[in-house]
Parts: sequence; structure tokens; C-alpha cells
Amino acid sequence: MFFTTEQIVNAVTALADVHPFHGITFLVCKKEELPVGTTIELPLDAKTDSFLRQYHRINPASQWFFQPFKSVKEWVRPDYAAKGLQAVNTQTFVQVFLHEHNSRIWGWKPEYVSILASRLPKKKKIPAFHLAVWLYKERDWLDGSTVNDIVDFFVKDFHLTTKEINALFDTSPRSPSFFAPDFQAHAASWHELQPHFPPAPDSEPEQEGTLAYLEIRGLGPADRFVLEPALRLTLITGDNGLGKTFLLECAWWALTGTWAGRAAFPSPRSQKGQTAITFAIEGKHSQPERETIAFDWNTLSWPETKKRPTISGLTVYARVDGSFAVWDPVQQRARLNSPIHHQSVFTSKEVWDGLQGRIEGLVRDWVRWQNNPSKSPFETFTRVLAHLSPPDLGKLEPGEPVRIPDDSRDIPTIRHPYGETPIVYESAGVRRIITLAYLIVWAWHEHRVAAELARSEPQRRMVVLVDEMEAHLHPQWQRVVLPALLSVDEMLAPELEAQYIVATHSPLVMASAETIFDVETDALVHLDLSDAGEVSLREIEFVKFGDVSSWLTSPVFELKHARSQEAENAIEEAKALQLQADPSVEEVQKVSARLVKCLAQDDKFWPRWLYFAEKLGVFL
Repeated sequence: MFFTTEQIVNAVTALADVHPFHGITFLVCKKEELPVGTTIELPLDAKTDSFLRQYHRINPASQWFFQPFKSVKEWVRPDYAAKGLQAVNTQTFVQVFLHEHNSRIWGWKPEYVSILASRLPKKKKIPAFHLAVWLYKERDWLDGSTVNDIVDFFVKDFHLTTKEINALFDTSPRSPSFFAPDFQAHAASWHELQPHFPPAPDSEPEQEGTLAYLEIRGLGPADRFVLEPALRLTLITGDNGLGKTFLLECAWWALTGTWAGRAAFPSPRSQKGQTAITFAIEGKHSQPERETIAFDWNTLSWPETKKRPTISGLTVYARVDGSFAVWDPVQQRARLNSPIHHQSVFTSKEVWDGLQGRIEGLVRDWVRWQNNPSKSPFETFTRVLAHLSPPDLGKLEPGEPVRIPDDSRDIPTIRHPYGETPIVYESAGVRRIITLAYLIVWAWHEHRVAAELARSEPQRRMVVLVDEMEAHLHPQWQRVVLPALLSVDEMLAPELEAQYIVATHSPLVMASAETIFDVETDALVHLDLSDAGEVSLREIEFVKFGDVSSWLTSPVFELKHARSQEAENAIEEAKALQLQADPSVEEVQKVSARLVKCLAQDDKFWPRWLYFAEKLGVFL
């Protein structure tokens, strides 16, 4: 059994007042059984360095040591034994040693214990149990081990004397919970400990981040927006012009540090110094750290972000105008030293026809993949295309490429029940979906190629942003496209996890989410306009309304009636007439005529109205 992450973190907190000499040098000397009143030859710096490597190198990717003791800096340099502690040993605590200057001769003075006791910070003794937890965080303990068992092992391991224990260490439990140390089945890994420790100065930013927090001040239609995306799916709803696209544009910037289109500019009501974007990128094994970037009024631009603690994962953004943006952290690192500007946003035409040096394009890649499927992602592309297919047309299945007039290329085709159609002649809805399928598969394929060239592992997390999920799609397609999209990541790689942030104003898309929405991993946020003209963004509860007309009259879409505007006006006029104390026959006849014109014969409002009208002698 091993100490839990929480037990180790608690120990670090409890050791904050202990001086590094007591927690490191003293234990090194005790481990080496330094004599009292006489001396031996001891390479103290080398032994201390070995001790630090054994107990204080907690981040395998860092050369720095973490020391939980009283210090200005918690992370200390790799040469801490020779540079930092040497001065402490030979100056601050020199009175406890018998030591010849610039030599390896060391020994304890006879009165060393009393001197060390007098130097205890705040006269507080060293918590023996917590020190043992820190030192033995990787040790496998017997099930049922108690505080006394752990402290006894610590005492024997470092050859502590009774005098030293009584003078320097607190060995008595301070609360009943100390009698039952927290154990788990495996040693706490750095990934588990990392969220509780500051990053080492030489540590590389964590990769594979997703968006955890986005706060926008002084931009867009509201003075302040706060978006906290869910782990898997975040649905953004609201009327046109309230900021759905704006939120996605800012989310892309927060994730990548670049703008997919025109950079956001302060609103006219913004004051200098009040325009900023705060964001947090969450790694798989670390807590998100918020970073605020203020708009630079001198250059009228957004400063580039400095070294980020977490780098976002592969990100794909399907924009409402048909363009796409792709950000690959592996390729981005490779381009830092390149003098060539690399475009990450592709117009709809560039996605289809290619852009020299950046993307071959849908038309060429499709045929190239199809002609050499063993060395391409054609099988994956075919599966994704079929998965995103509309129910009315059947599976979007590739046919044989053909030539068409005025084009020198082989053009891919889609096989329909009525025959094969070149993709350039497909409907807008089909073109949008095959483009989305292609870009996701292409981005993942290119990422894997780049990772292989960089001798690194492919990402295990990605972010997909989609604006107006329902654009150009038939109602039957709108009912299935979102659930299909949410499982595309599994088709790319079994271990891949995706975060989806989707903007929509389709009740059919919302209805389709009823079978897949999970309150643990998903969220619904809504943009609303108050009577005072103020725009707000808030998370609302996801409720299953079932029938699409019920979604239309829900708080998400806020229609009074799931009917035409004329029918809504007629019904509202009829309801107002029903509330009058003495309505005239002429008024009832007039409203009845409007209802006949606007409502279907089986509309559910008719029974209520017919009963009312007939009481006044008006028969329809």
C-alpha cells in the first residue's frame, strides 16, 4: 500500500516551517552515521546530491528538485547541494560540525543536538510522521500500517537517537486521523501530484489541453462574458447577434493564440485598460491556470501570450462562412524557427482546391487516398463520412472518380441510389458535411505524420469548434448530425478524447441531444437579451422537451407558439378577447376569420376557441 496523493500534499503543507538543514543535511549526515566528537572523511555535497535525487526529484521531466521546507523557492536548482546547501552547512549551521575548511572532514560537535534544537523555526519540532510521508512517498507499506509503524521505520532508517528524537521531533499524533494513514493501491505518480505543485522552472508546458475557462471584458455585445466549457460537449444557444460566433472566435484565440478572422476590437463603450480576455487551458494531469491578456491600446492589437503552462491539443474550427481553422501543436513547434508564415485558416475554396505547401485539398486528397488506401486515411474518412450521413439519402459512400468538363483533375463522386454524383455538384448540405469529415480526418492524419517526424506521441485530446451545426442541413439530417459528430473521435483513434463546443439555433439539433446529453460531461449555455437591452451568458439546465415544438417554446428559443408569426398574433388576440368581460359578436367573428386563415384544421387551439365562440352564437 502507498500513501495517497492527498496524504503527501498534507505532509508538504505540514513541513513548510522546517528548515532545509533539518530536513536534508541532518538526515544525510544521520544516514551516513556521522560520528559525534570525532571526524571522518565524507563527500557531503555528493551524498546530499544523491539524497536529493532519491527523495526530491518528483518530476521525471525536470532536473530541478522540489523541497517542501522553509525556503524562498520551493524548486531548487540541480546544483543545490553544492551551491545552496553548502553555504548553509558551512556558514548558517557551521556551529554543529567539526569541520576543516575546504575539506571532506566532517563530524558532529558534542553539543550538536542542543544547537539544532535552538535553531528550530518558531521553536516548533519537526513533524516526524509528515517528514516520513514525504520521504517514503514511493514506499510500499504493509496493509494496516499505523503512524507508529511509519515513524519507527523512519527512526531506524536514519539511525536517530533517543536524544535527537526527544529534542528535535514531534512523534505524537495531533489528531485521531493520524492513526489511520491514507493509503492507495499504487504509488502516487507525478501526474497525480502535479496539480498540487507549482511547475518546475525547466518543465515543458503540458500538452493536450482543452478550454476550461473563458472570460471576456469590454468586447462584443456584453460588458462581460464568462464561459466555462464542459469536458465533452458545450452547446451555445441564443438569438442572432447576441454573440455565439463571437464566443467561438474568442475560444479559438484562447486555445491557439491566433485569430481565425478579424481580431476582436473593444466596443465603443469600453474604457482604456478595461478590455481583456482571461482564459485557462486544462491539461489532462494538471489544474488549469488562468491567464489574462489585456488589449494593447498603443498598438491596437492583442499581445502574444508568453510561455503557457499548458498547450492546447489539436484544434479544428468549422466556421459559419464555410472556412476552417486548424491548429496543430506539433506542427506549430516545428514552425517556430521557420521564416515562412504558415496559414492556419483555410477558405472554403482552399479546403476543396488546396493551398500550395499547406493543404492538398479535398478533391486531390480524396482521390489520392482512394487510389492508395493502404498508405492513407481513406478507410477512416469513409467511416466518418458514412457516420455523418443523412438518413434520407443513405450512407455517403465514395464512388469512382470521374472527369468533368473544364477541370483537369479526377473528381471524387458520391454513390447515391439514383447514381454517382461528382462532389462539386452536390448540395450545400452534403458539401458542408463532407468538408467537415475531410478536415477532421485530414487534421488528425497530418498531426500523426508530424508527431512521427518529431519522434513524439500523437495527441490524445483534441478540441472541435462548430458554428451553426445545422447550416444547410435538412431537418432529418439535423436530428442525427450532433450525436454522430460526438463519436467521430473514437473513429480516429480509440484513445482520443475530444471536447466539442457547438453553437446552434436549431430545435432539431437540441432535440437530438436528449439521448446523449450527460450532466457530468456536458453543458448548455444560453445568450439572452434583457428588456433593458443587456446581453448575458448563463448556463441553464438541460431539460428534455421531447417534441420539437416544445423546444421552440422552451427557454432556449423562447417562442410563445410553435407556429407562424401570423398564427401567434391571431391566437394572442383570441386569448385577449376571451379575457374580456363582454366581447362583441363582431369581434369574435373577426378573430375567428383570422384563426381560420392561420391555423390548421386540427390545431390544438380550436377546441378552446370553438367552445368560447359558440357560447356567443358564432359557429364555424
